[in-house]
Amino acid sequence: MSSPIIPSTYEEHVLEETPDEGQEIIAGRSLRQIAWSRLRRDKWGMFSLVSVIGIVLVVTIGPPLLDALSSDPLRLNIPLLDPATGSLPRGFLHSGISWQHPLGLEPGTGRDIATMLLYGARISLFVATTATFITVFIGVILGTISGYAGGWVDGALGRTMDFILVFPLLIMLLALQPPLVQRLESMGVPSGNPARITYMILVFAIFGWPYLARIIRGQVISMREREFVESAVAMGSSGRRIVFKELIPNLWAPILVYTTITLPTYIAFEAALAFLGVGVAPPATTWGKMLAESVTYVTSVPTYLFIPGGALFFVVLVFNQLGDSVRDALDPRAGRV
Repeated sequence: MSSPIIPSTYEEHVLEETPDEGQEIIAGRSLRQIAWSRLRRDKWGMFSLVSVIGIVLVVTIGPPLLDALSSDPLRLNIPLLDPATGSLPRGFLHSGISWQHPLGLEPGTGRDIATMLLYGARISLFVATTATFITVFIGVILGTISGYAGGWVDGALGRTMDFILVFPLLIMLLALQPPLVQRLESMGVPSGNPARITYMILVFAIFGWPYLARIIRGQVISMREREFVESAVAMGSSGRRIVFKELIPNLWAPILVYTTITLPTYIAFEAALAFLGVGVAPPATTWGKMLAESVTYVTSVPTYLFIPGGALFFVVLVFNQLGDSVRDALDPRAGRV
């Protein structure tokens, strides 16, 4: 008796499973595909996504391009200032706006504001991006361990989170800046602005991770009783494998939302510190430092205040809007599309 014919290849098996002509093929979609479909239908979300990509490209490509064109943010255009008005730029509203300087000049020094914006954005985004990455990394790891381990581990990490959350971030940044910057310099960090930038990144991360860790802890507690985790336990998987292979890969939705919301928050914090004089030191500049210096000329040169202020407002707005749109796209309670 002849044996039954078994398809020898995957392609032959697929051909046998192909539906008849005219029959509708129903294909399932992953959560990522559903979220992307929802995001594409959100006009404000897509506008924010395109704006964020454009900002990153401009900040990444802009300064090297200016270096190639020999455009220096520290160049003083003294001949373009009017001594009769107290060294204010010449031109419309004493702004110094021209074809060569489309956003005008800084009063008193004549530095090009467009060049200062690009170089200042590079520092601000570097601080915010690095601090956000460290915050998310620490928050995800400790939040996952706290939620999965439970017991005394959860209790110890929970009390640590409560202890850190008691301290107001802005006040701690102001109070700890002088001694910690000196400590970093004594540990080998280059003195000056590198130590100041390192200090801001570390403080943002240290005081920021408990917020995400609490979110992740709650998600893990709800997932550790799910079937896929119980199956991994029954198969003898180690706790480390369960945490890094089963739990964390299923937490990307809240991680992504929190990241898009935290980054603009750190941009605003860095601007506030620069405004208060705790950020980077001259001659380097950031948007917050430009805002602080523009207060002196707010009545005589209003454009000097509105240009960096508008840039900061726009960047924070589009990042926050992108975070809201991503959260809505990943919300399982949202309508099906």
